[in-house]
Amino acid sequence: MAILVHSNEIARAAATPAFPLILTLDINGVPHRWITWQHACFYYAKNQIAWTAGEDAFTVVGGCNRVSGERSKITASSIIAIKGKAMATRAFSQVPPLNNRELFHRDRYLCAYCGHLLQGAKLTRDHVVPFSRGGRDTWMNVVTACRPCNERKSDRTPEKANMELIYLPYVPNRAEYLILTNRRILADQMEFLTQHVPAQSRLHQPVAQ
Repeated sequence: MAILVHSNEIARAAATPAFPLILTLDINGVPHRWITWQHACFYYAKNQIAWTAGEDAFTVVGGCNRVSGERSKITASSIIAIKGKAMATRAFSQVPPLNNRELFHRDRYLCAYCGHLLQGAKLTRDHVVPFSRGGRDTWMNVVTACRPCNERKSDRTPEKANMELIYLPYVPNRAEYLILTNRRILADQMEFLTQHVPAQSRLHQPVAQ
């Protein structure tokens, strides 16, 4: 069984599910996606790493060579740029998939109508323009709403319900979406991704306590 060793010399079993994900980029430094350390080792073994970044490094130790007796090992950085057509540029411009977890994170767990900060279990996805009025299930037509506000708004627009939005919906870009989808981002990865997040993003705002 392979062994993972962090740069601080703490050994981890290879099957550890909580091991941080590796951030991949295209050769120009555009964020692409999160991958497991196993997938990262595949890129290293195939010599597809163009360059690396970040302060964290992880070493995967494999089996022993029958001839030399030496154990194989691969050291992977927390941020790696992949050679060739990684499709990162196209993915960066595409609209990321919409789901409640990323929506609530985008909106900082604040109800768009009353402004209360709540846990995800007490929040809902509200369609600003309801389906019955031609609204669609897209990032630009959804906001986070607490259950009482969603029920009060019902099948109406905010104007008809006399409920003012305290913030506006927007489409997160690729870097922001990568932040939204990973709860265990390393400090160097977060610093890199934040540089690609638009200035108007709510991720630049601290979460209210």
